[in-house]
Amino acid sequence: MSEFILEIGTEEMPARFVPRLGEDLVELFERLLAEARIDHAGVKTYATPRRLVAHVSGLAPSQRLEEEIVSGPPVRIAYADGQLTKAGLGFAKTQGVSEADLFVQQTPKGEYLAARKTVGGGLTQDILPGLCLAACKSLSFPKRMKWGSMDFLFGRPLRWVLALLDENVVPIDIAGLTSGRVTFGHRVLGPGPFAVDSAVDYFDIIRDKGNVVLDARERLELVRAEGDRLAATLGGAVVWDESLLLEVANLVEFPRPILGEFARLYLELPAQVLLTSMQSHQKSFGITGADGNLLPYFLTTLNIEPLDMALVKKGWERVLKARLEDARFFWEADLDTSLDEWLAKLDSVVFLGPLGSMGDKSRRLEILCGRLAQACGLPVADLKRAGRLAKADLMSELVYEFDSLQGVIGGIYARKKGESELTAQAIAEQYLPAGPDSPVPATLPGALLAIADKADTMAGCFGLGMIPTGAADPYALRRAALGISRIVMEHGLRLRLDEVLAWAQEGFDKTEGYAGVKWKLAPEEAQAKMLDFFGQRLRALFASGQDADSRVADAALGAGFADIRTLKMRFDALTTFSRQPDFEQAVLTFKRAANIIRKQGDEAGAALSASVDEARLEMEQERVLAKSLRDSAGRFEELWAADDFAGLLAMLGELRPAVDAFFDNVMVMAEDADLRQNRLNILYSLVERLGRLADFGALQV
Repeated sequence: MSEFILEIGTEEMPARFVPRLGEDLVELFERLLAEARIDHAGVKTYATPRRLVAHVSGLAPSQRLEEEIVSGPPVRIAYADGQLTKAGLGFAKTQGVSEADLFVQQTPKGEYLAARKTVGGGLTQDILPGLCLAACKSLSFPKRMKWGSMDFLFGRPLRWVLALLDENVVPIDIAGLTSGRVTFGHRVLGPGPFAVDSAVDYFDIIRDKGNVVLDARERLELVRAEGDRLAATLGGAVVWDESLLLEVANLVEFPRPILGEFARLYLELPAQVLLTSMQSHQKSFGITGADGNLLPYFLTTLNIEPLDMALVKKGWERVLKARLEDARFFWEADLDTSLDEWLAKLDSVVFLGPLGSMGDKSRRLEILCGRLAQACGLPVADLKRAGRLAKADLMSELVYEFDSLQGVIGGIYARKKGESELTAQAIAEQYLPAGPDSPVPATLPGALLAIADKADTMAGCFGLGMIPTGAADPYALRRAALGISRIVMEHGLRLRLDEVLAWAQEGFDKTEGYAGVKWKLAPEEAQAKMLDFFGQRLRALFASGQDADSRVADAALGAGFADIRTLKMRFDALTTFSRQPDFEQAVLTFKRAANIIRKQGDEAGAALSASVDEARLEMEQERVLAKSLRDSAGRFEELWAADDFAGLLAMLGELRPAVDAFFDNVMVMAEDADLRQNRLNILYSLVERLGRLADFGALQV
């Protein structure tokens, strides 16, 4: 068995390109080797800013030999008078087999000429060049580059190609380069070139002579371990940001963490500003002390082992100081400005075309926050104030410089300028969640302001007909709908979605001093489209989880989703119910009842009700079912009020024997109209309860 190494040397690639390249290369090589019928012991890939490496161990010297059957023309065309026709002879020639290797194959479509042929057996060294070229051309990049007059596209220009099968060079021509046995190491610490005699020597050379740490996970752990050690010398801890840590690991080939310092006077700035300056602009991490407050130090990662560490450290400190000095200037200027000045400036900032200015939006949020506060039992005045001030920090110098801190800085300024803690909390969390994996607001005030902000944008966009399509969602309305849904579910808010959206729509008409909007859709039509849009997002959310069942999602949504809080609880209970052994039989029973009521009630136009005439109950089975429904009505309402949906589904299980006996023995569609109506009313009483829990008709079994 052989060892194979492919190394593609490039100019430095952006850190965001690197992780995905290693993953793609593994998938490509495993697939291409399988298609080529070449056995191997495993594929490993490595990616750094300057190289992509694929290592295949235990590589078979040749393809597997396999026999396959190839179908040809129909027998009636392949033979004439017992002899092969031109079509038959052509098929044999094309497949490279003799007439003796041909046979007749029976298929559902009739008899066809077929041939058995042995495929494979080619030498691996002859197949690898094309396979490697195909893998390189199939790699995906967020952006591709074209250089010179070549048609070849890649993430960055290529600089060298090494390809070795044991001691032999695998000839590959790509982007004007020809592969060889020469590699290059770290640009400064081990530039090379280095000749590699055999594939098994590659890793020792690239590590010991080239000073390159190939494995991204190893680079990441080196940064983390050394960073923790350095922070411990200060009695502190690193404020690790996992996404930044991954980025740093893919910016370097030889990670060398160091500590830097900055003046204590900058600790007067909010921690979020300090961390953003370090992380966004310097790719560095903050250090906190035992009390959780930031220390005047930062951790950064070099890609070299400098001759004069003090000089390099001083350079990093000088650059960070410039950023912090700017931030301190903006901070002090903002503290000298009143909130009213910022609110006045909001009137000159356009929110979204016909929907007015940011000032108009803030006044709408004030109204909507008041309604939400009243519905959820929060101080109305404080939350209304939060809505009015929500966008004020957009006019601050600090947010202009650090736009990722909008909202967060607003909350800090609100506290500094004398607003209540509730108001400040709400402002700080208004933009959460920022995505499907982002946390929702931790506080109820923040949750309500976030709902108001998102609902206002949705109401305005839908009213103007700006509804997302499959290809475009320029105002992030899908994220807004999902955000509202997650906030309601995770906070357990007793808010009806249709009411919240109606309040948001009313804000456009009731905002003082606002000229209003010329809508493209009537409010009723816009709200219907918004609710449908929410239904699609909720279905996608519930049906995409691990072990999720789309039927259960449809059944839960089919019973209504205006109350998102109870929808989530019903979905969870129904998911558990669906895993019980008798689930499918229970569904068939309840679907039968629902189908009868739908056909005889809604579709036939009959007036059904839950009123049952005891005097018309002729058979024991219908008396038992009617009594069971009557006796359990109170307990059903108690369980519903307690949000015990598992208990409610268990109650349906208790009723099922009576329902099955009813269907087995009672003729529902009796000839006597009054008797038929009474029996339908029994089923209507059952289906009315079912419909509050789930749409059992959606549970196809």
